[in-house]
Amino acid sequence: MTNPADPSPPPDRPGRPRPPSPGQSSPPTPTQPSASQPHPRLRRVLGYFLGLGTWGFGGPIATVGYMQRDLVERRGWLDRQDFLDGVALGQTMPGPLAAQVAMWVGFLSRGALGALAVAAAFIVPSFVAVLTIAVVYVHYQGLPVVQALLYGLAPAVMAIIVLAAVKLARLTNRTDRRLWAISLVIGGVTAVTGAEVALLFVASGLLMVAWDAPPRPLDWLRARLAHRSHHAGGYAWPAVLAATPALLTIGTSSGTLVALGLFFAKAGAFIFGSGLAIVPFLREGVVHQHHWLDQRQFLDAVAMGLLTPGPVVISATFIGYLVGGLAGALVATVAIFAPIYLGVVVPGRWFVRHRDHPQVAAFVKGATAAAAGAIAGATVVLTRQAITDWPTAAIALVGLGLLWRFKIPEPLVVVAGALAGLLLH
Repeated sequence: MTNPADPSPPPDRPGRPRPPSPGQSSPPTPTQPSASQPHPRLRRVLGYFLGLGTWGFGGPIATVGYMQRDLVERRGWLDRQDFLDGVALGQTMPGPLAAQVAMWVGFLSRGALGALAVAAAFIVPSFVAVLTIAVVYVHYQGLPVVQALLYGLAPAVMAIIVLAAVKLARLTNRTDRRLWAISLVIGGVTAVTGAEVALLFVASGLLMVAWDAPPRPLDWLRARLAHRSHHAGGYAWPAVLAATPALLTIGTSSGTLVALGLFFAKAGAFIFGSGLAIVPFLREGVVHQHHWLDQRQFLDAVAMGLLTPGPVVISATFIGYLVGGLAGALVATVAIFAPIYLGVVVPGRWFVRHRDHPQVAAFVKGATAAAAGAIAGATVVLTRQAITDWPTAAIALVGLGLLWRFKIPEPLVVVAGALAGLLLH
C-alpha cells in the first residue's frame, strides 16, 4: 500500500523516496554485523517477514523503515550498504518497494530460493486477508448493508488515487517540462479514450533515453561483445517488457486461468513509481478488455488492497477470486509477483552496479512520468463511476482533505468512507 499523503524527503528515484527509520529524525548509526557473526537461520528470517506481512501497515516507506530498524540497526542481520543496495534496486525496477526489498534480503541470505521463500512469507498474510474478504464479498455483496458500505467506500478510494497521482507527478517531474508534457499527454490519452496502453510506458522511457542519453551504436556493440555473458541477466527484464503484450494477446483465447496469469504477469512488469500505478492497467484489462468485473467491483478490489497490510497490488488476489475462484486468486497473485521477483534475482546485482547509468536513469524518469499521467487519466474515468451524487462527492472531498491536511493513513480513510456510506445510503 502507498501513502500519498505522507511527506517524504526528495527521492533518489522519482516517486520512490528513500525510507527513514520510523520514529527517527535523522538516520542513526547502524549496528554492523561483525565479520565473525554468522548469518541468521533462514527460519528466523522467514518468521520476521511473516510477522511484518501481518502487522506492516503504513505503506511501503514505513514498512521498509521497519526493515532498516529491525534488520540493520537492532539485530545486525544485514550490512547497511547491502540494505541500501536493495532500496536502490527497488527504486530502479518496477514493482512495490517493500516487496522488492524483502525479496532482496532473502536473496542475500540464500540466493534465489531465499528470495522466493521470503516473498511467500511476506505476501501470504495479506493474501489470506484479501482472499477471506473476497469470499465474504461474493456471498453477501447483494445485501443492502454491504451496498451501503461500498457506496461510501468508492469515493474514499478515489480521494486516495487523486492524491497519489498529484504526489507522484510532483516527485517525478519536479520542474522538468519534458516530464510534465509526457504526464499530460498520457493522462489525456487515458482520460479521453478510457484505455491504458502499456507500450506508451516503454515509449516514454525510450523517448527520455533518446533525449538525455542517446546510445552510440559502435560503443554499445563493443560493450555487448565484450560483456555479453557477464551482463546477460541484466537485460532479461527489458525482454519481458517487450514480450508481455504479445503474450497477453495469446492468453485471451487460451482459457480464463491462462488469460488471468498472462494479464497479471504483464501488469506486474509495469508498476512504475507507485503501487497505485497499476490501477490504470488493471482497469483497462479487467473491466474493458476481458469484462471480468464492472466498474464498481473494480473499485471495491482496489479498496481491498488499500485496507490490508502489504502492497496494494494484492488487489490481484481479490480480482482473481471473483473471476476464477480459489484457483483464479492463486494464479493472479503468483503472476503479478513473478516479474517483480525476477526483477530482483535475475538482474539485481547488475542493476545495483549500474543504477546511476544515464540511460537507466533516463528510462526510469520517462516511464514514471507516464505512470503519473496514467493514474491521473484513470482518475477522471473512475470518478464518473464512483461519484454519482452530492453525498459521494462530499465523501470524496472530505477524504481528500483528511489525506492532504491531516495525513490520515489510507486504511482509516477507506474505513471512514465505508461508515459514511452506511450512514448516508
